[in-house]
Amino acid sequence: MSWSDTAQIYKQRKPRESPLWQLLNEHFDEFEERYDELFFKEYGFYRPVISHVVRKFLECGDLHQGFARVRCPDCHHEYLLAFSCRGRWFCPSCHAKKVVQFAAHLQDNVLYPVPHRQYVFSIPKIIRRYFRFDRKLLGKLAKCATTSLTTFFQTVLNRKYGIPGIALAIQSFGDYSRWHPHLHALVADGLFSESGYFYVMPKVDLRPLAELFRASVLKMLQKEGRIDDSFIKMIMAWRHNSGFSVHNEVRIQPGDSKGIENLAQYIIRNAFSLGKLNYIESTGTVIYRSKMGHGTNKKNFQTFSALEFIAAITQHIPDRLMQITRYFGWYSNRMRGDRNKAVAAEEVHEEPESEKSEVIVVNGFKQKKIPQLMWRECIKKIWEVDPLLCPHCGNLMKIVSFIYERKIIKKILDHLGLHEEDKPQRNRAPPSAQDWIERIVESYDDGWPDYEEPCVDVQTL
Repeated sequence: MSWSDTAQIYKQRKPRESPLWQLLNEHFDEFEERYDELFFKEYGFYRPVISHVVRKFLECGDLHQGFARVRCPDCHHEYLLAFSCRGRWFCPSCHAKKVVQFAAHLQDNVLYPVPHRQYVFSIPKIIRRYFRFDRKLLGKLAKCATTSLTTFFQTVLNRKYGIPGIALAIQSFGDYSRWHPHLHALVADGLFSESGYFYVMPKVDLRPLAELFRASVLKMLQKEGRIDDSFIKMIMAWRHNSGFSVHNEVRIQPGDSKGIENLAQYIIRNAFSLGKLNYIESTGTVIYRSKMGHGTNKKNFQTFSALEFIAAITQHIPDRLMQITRYFGWYSNRMRGDRNKAVAAEEVHEEPESEKSEVIVVNGFKQKKIPQLMWRECIKKIWEVDPLLCPHCGNLMKIVSFIYERKIIKKILDHLGLHEEDKPQRNRAPPSAQDWIERIVESYDDGWPDYEEPCVDVQTL
């Protein structure tokens, strides 16, 4: 029995077989043409970032757009690895990599060994439209939540200068990809002190926090000119915080790495799931399923036309340069950087004085500073198979070159019988030379293995 008979072999994905790829390939042109007619009133002006992200997604995993050559130095077996689109908040495959990297980064480089909670901040339907038409307000919504949390924690623990630790993700979607802006925050369950102590939050009523959050959001919207005093008076007259809610039922104990990993992956999940999507090509219909029942008959699915579904999922594509994940307080980039530069901490001289909470000593704790997971590690973590193990001899393969010139791509694919003259995809202008340069540079930033400088290798395959 050979090694390949018993080992798990890495199998590359086939993006064109995805129902999402087929849906967008067939209907995205029509969606762009009819957007103003069908969707302007509900979704506002068409955002150019949608075209940019969707077009790159349609080229994701396509060998005709360039690839890396992966070769075994022992038996000389090799395969071609297509470039990805890096569409982190749309492409299911590329975003899956981002999810794994984010969870690993939190555990290895950000979080301290203290209890954590998930806080979920929601806003009422009546004001959600403001955040759809002005995406910058989402960042200010995050600031309202973190300011409210800080004030609430400092008041409960009676520590005016305590510092919270917050890793926050902005989500714009609800069930069936409806517009539902809200916040998920992974929060250290207490306050850090600069002297090296962590003061754990006792179990308290969250209604004051919800009221703080409501007041902060309404004040922010008034300052931005979206609402006036009469609107605020109406909202304040409603009961139950007027649709503003805060939940924190999920608590994770120190050392629960699996719990942290699952929660981190959950809070930055994609706006839609391929596993719930069923595209019926003959009728141009999408059936999207849900785990929850809705309506009087408690149905767990919804039917969309092709254009309606494209509009629903593309509204959640963030604007360029918008930060969806943010860090505040003890976990902020600035404070982590300052701690990394600091000399080793001295012994703690301050005596903890707290009758309300448990106190944990965190003085001297240092994050591991582990580099970002590379493509290979992400594949191993998700699929439990090593993509660089040779399926013939089991030895480690290497990336020997990156191929991105059109003529060479065609020559190699022709030699392998993989070139398609009439590819079943929309006609799109070829990327410029600058696009290729940026793609190669991004590949290094995204964690390619540290091999020789990218080169064009036209050796006979």
